[in-house]
Order: sequence, then C-alpha cells, then structure tokens
Amino acid sequence: MLAWLTHTPCPLYLAPMAGFTGSAFRSLCKKHGADVLVSEFVQAEPLLRDVARTWQAVDFDAGQRPMGVQIFGAIPGRMALAACLLAERLAPDFIDLNFGCPATNVVEQNAGASLLRDTPLLLRIAREVVQAVPGSAVTAKIRLGWDADSIVAVEVARGLEQCGVRAIAVHGRTRVQGYSGTADWGWIARVASAVRLPVIGNGDIRDAAGAVRCFRESGVAGLMVGRAALGNPWLFREIKAAFCGEEIPKPPDATERWAILRQYVEAMAWQNGSKPCPDMDVRWMLARLHPLMRGLPGIRQVRAKLPTCRTMGELLAFIEQHGKHSGYHKESENI
Repeated sequence: MLAWLTHTPCPLYLAPMAGFTGSAFRSLCKKHGADVLVSEFVQAEPLLRDVARTWQAVDFDAGQRPMGVQIFGAIPGRMALAACLLAERLAPDFIDLNFGCPATNVVEQNAGASLLRDTPLLLRIAREVVQAVPGSAVTAKIRLGWDADSIVAVEVARGLEQCGVRAIAVHGRTRVQGYSGTADWGWIARVASAVRLPVIGNGDIRDAAGAVRCFRESGVAGLMVGRAALGNPWLFREIKAAFCGEEIPKPPDATERWAILRQYVEAMAWQNGSKPCPDMDVRWMLARLHPLMRGLPGIRQVRAKLPTCRTMGELLAFIEQHGKHSGYHKESENI
C-alpha cells in the first residue's frame, strides 16, 4: 500500500491538467488541503531529449510531496527510459502513466486514451516501465474505455495489477465523451471491486457532499479532483471538513482572493525560472488566472481588461487596483 493512502480516511489527489497544474498551482492546492499532487502530463520524448521546458514542467520542491510525475507515450522502451531518467533526477514518489487523456493531439500519437483500444500495447508499456524502475512506485490513470460500446476499464485494471502497477486512477467517462455528460461512478465501483490494488475515483467531484457520497458508494481508496479545483482550490479543505463531520469552512472572500491571485502570479514567475520584476512578460500566465477569478465582483469587466496587462508591473498594478475595492492591499497577510 502506498504510504499516503493510509494517512487520512480519504486521500485527495489533484488531477494532472496540462497548462494549469504547474508548480505554483500545485502549491496553492497543497496549502488548501490537497494530499497528493501530480504534475502536468508530459510526453516521454522531450524528457529523453533533455528539453529544459519539459523538465521545468515536472520539477517540484519537497513541500509538494507526496508528488507524482505523469508521462505519456506509445513506445514501451522510450517510456521506460523516460521513467528511469525521472527516477534518477527527481525521485518522485510515484511515476504515473497516462492512459486516459482524450486530447486529439495525444490520441493521434496513439497515446493517452487511444491505448484503451490496444490493451496489449498498453500493458506492455506498463510492464516495461515497472521493470525499468524497480525502486519507484508506478501508477496509472485510465478512462472507462474508448466509447460506450468498448468499456474495458475492469480488464485493463486487472492487467495493470498483474504488471505491478501500484494504484490506478479511473476517470468515469470514455474518450468519446471527453468531459461531456456525467461520470459513471457505477463503473468506477466495479473497477474498485475487481482488483486488490488501490483505485482512485475521478470525475465530477464538484462539492464536499458529492465527494463524500462518491467515496462511500464506490469503495475507492481515494478521490481525484480535477477541473473543479481550478477555480476553487479551497474545495480540498471543504471536502476534508465533510469527511471529519466538521462545519464546511466558508470560501475566501473577495479580499482574500485578490491576495491569493497576487501570490499566485508571483509564484508562477518563480516557477518559470525568473525572479518577478516589473518588465517581465506575463502574457503567458493570463489564461491561468481566469479560473481563479471566477465569482469575483465585476468579473466580466475584470476579465475584459486583463489582456491589457503585458508586464509584471502592469499585472500587479491591475490586481492592486481591483483589489482595493475589496479592501485588499499589498501588505495583506499570506493566505
């Protein structure tokens, strides 16, 4: 059993989400109650080519442990080599294999959810990675199958267990569904009852009550929160309170949220390898701020003006200006 699965009644994972779950956002979620973090998923090949930007995306600090790095690819040997490099350079708590991403650019490479149509290849990748890193825990994330007529989650989970994979996260949708419709927790429960290794349930965890219900009705070992956390990282602490039978804490007010935004902006700058300075180009990070702004007073006007911020100085002044209406000022205490 992975150690972190025994430290709390229901371990809460932050799902890997490309473009969003960088180091800064992971730290924010950790501060608000996430137990286990996973990097943005990255392709094996750039790791093998020593692409600095890819290695930067999976880097982490000790405060983010237990921490997993998720990789994807379609060539068993190359995936195994990438796992070896990760184990040697970063020593993550686990290496996670992406067999569930529905994105077209991933599927077209016969990777991610595409491998649910080729179970032998999927299992070969898992087997070779497990054998390549005997000192590291290998986990996997899957979907139910390619479409409603080819649900293979139980079969794949059993195969992964035989390969030596230590835990499986199951998103309760098919690839064809993408993120539409609703997650099928009935199928997640079937997977959990079909294998002995821990199963982490994922899909439509949007509030504390729903999280408790899904956990208790499915028999999973933990829960993975994805898109709902992007605009609501304090959801983790709300879920924890619900499991402990405590009063659900109120979400941060507007004052706190503007302070959080400022801290997040500065943390993203450090994450990108740069000390925050007034003339730093921040256009790359603006889209990542949208979810955290959701629900703020006057959000439509705020979002409409955000693209005018091109430098760190302009962005911090923007936050300062709008935050003042909520009582925020730059000397606010850390949230």
